[in-house]
Amino acid sequence: MHLQLRDDVRTFLEEPHFVVLPTVNVNGSPQLTVMWYELRRDTIVMNTRRGRKKDRNLIRDPRASVCIEDEFCCVALESNIEIVDDPAIGQADIAALALRYLEPVKADKMAREEFALQERVTLVLHVDRADVHGFDGEE
Repeated sequence: MHLQLRDDVRTFLEEPHFVVLPTVNVNGSPQLTVMWYELRRDTIVMNTRRGRKKDRNLIRDPRASVCIEDEFCCVALESNIEIVDDPAIGQADIAALALRYLEPVKADKMAREEFALQERVTLVLHVDRADVHGFDGEE
């Protein structure tokens, strides 16, 4: 069963911060990626081009912990990553993420001229554990 996020944590995650996604390389060393994300219900949705190191690492080992921070507020979330391989979903998700982080004209241009030429996959983290710091009432 997945974790339901608190309202204050959900509000923070709905803001356009960046997520840091660590994965584990074949040799055991860490690999970090700063990414766009979107909170959908209690799920973190990310997207990447097929074949990147994080994609290959997550196919081999789907365990993940992500971190989203802003000054003194920090949210770390844990779960396994589900890789959604459907090309239509991958394109729709990267277009939605571009609109979340960029102004509409630039987002549309990137979706048409860059992302549409790539094989995209969506990375979904259904939150099992949350560690939060810096919110009201917390030290």
